[in-house]
Amino acid sequence: MVVAIVIALLMVFRIPHVIGTSVGEAVGEAGFAMKRVEIKGAQKVPQLQIYNIAFDQPTTAMPLIDVEATRQRLLGFGWVRDARVSRRFPDTLVVDIVERKPAAIWQHNQRLALIDMEGVVLEPVRMDAMPDLPLVIGPAANLHASELGRLVDAAPRLQPMMAGASWIGGRRWDIRFQSGEILALPEGEEAGKRALANFARMDQATQLLGRGFVRFDMRVPGKFIVRVSNEPGSSVPSIAPETPPKDAPAETPGTPGIDPAQTI
Repeated sequence: MVVAIVIALLMVFRIPHVIGTSVGEAVGEAGFAMKRVEIKGAQKVPQLQIYNIAFDQPTTAMPLIDVEATRQRLLGFGWVRDARVSRRFPDTLVVDIVERKPAAIWQHNQRLALIDMEGVVLEPVRMDAMPDLPLVIGPAANLHASELGRLVDAAPRLQPMMAGASWIGGRRWDIRFQSGEILALPEGEEAGKRALANFARMDQATQLLGRGFVRFDMRVPGKFIVRVSNEPGSSVPSIAPETPPKDAPAETPGTPGIDPAQTI
């Protein structure tokens, strides 16, 4: 009981440093010294590194363990979204880790890195061991990963067909599809959402993807420019829209049609 009261005084009141340290060390010698570290929630962060940080203390006396400094060091790991460090008397430090979830692969300067939806770099990625995640390319593209996620949510039908995206000029996105085409979207998140949703409707009505087109340009409002391959021997795919089924969704106002005159 006496030891418990002393510990409470050290942790609640601002006892002078020298006196507090001396009393804290005495409490540690009385059996309240850190001997164990209990780790929770760590799947990706190497537990050995957590142990090394937890035990790297000026003293093992439980009242003198700096839990906030330990927490800040743990937050230095890319995988760690949050951490809670607490004492469990008589001899255990509890480390509770909340890890980030990978959302995409970021390619920049010929390097690959796993990132979360906030663009935080989690760890490097080898070319021969790339996970099945979207690839975002370009300087600072990782910082706009959450914007890209919201943009893609505007066209859920297209998500399985997307291979990745490039952040162009620090202003807008180019979407790359698994069938090889590129869709140039306009600047601005809301304008990009509208353009991508309109493209999804047009693809559902006319099957634009997988027909030999190279690039679709929707950067200018009201215009839809289609580019075809200029490789020798390549054919120009038809852009005449097929008769839509009776249950096809109606075109929304402002949706650009496919105009052969706009094909280049």
